[in-house]
Amino acid sequence: MSTLIAIVYPSEAKAEDVRQRLFEMQKEYLIKVGDAVIATKNDSGKIKLNQLVNTTVAGAASGSFWGLLIGVLFLNPLLGVAVGTASGAIGGALTDVGINDAFMKELAANLDPGKAALFVLIQEMTADKVLKEISAFGGVVLKTSLDETKEQVLRDALQKAAAAS
Repeated sequence: MSTLIAIVYPSEAKAEDVRQRLFEMQKEYLIKVGDAVIATKNDSGKIKLNQLVNTTVAGAASGSFWGLLIGVLFLNPLLGVAVGTASGAIGGALTDVGINDAFMKELAANLDPGKAALFVLIQEMTADKVLKEISAFGGVVLKTSLDETKEQVLRDALQKAAAAS
């Protein structure tokens, strides 16, 4: 079962630092991240999601390949590429991988402008080692799917780091 954790940081750069550290820990087999998205809110209130995978681009690339292949079979590769790219881009835009975008936007609506929320979908982790690493960055827990005792341990660790800095 996956665990969702959303932590608010004072800037997008700080959230990106934490996300990169999580990926480094993934290489060390301390954590297995299913998705990691940074949500920011600008001064006008518009919410931007900084996702790992742009599904529209991935869909367009896949669609153009299959369109080219089908186009070659039917002796019209350019038309095949054009149709494949368009249909792939549409399919990619409609695909949602990992954390639900509407859910993240709803939670990010409560952010102060300039702050960033890091949403992490964790599949597996060595909790004590991961907590030790990310607590150094501080932050405030926005939402988790952890049980109450584990959530409180996370909140305390982040609060201790924020108080120290």
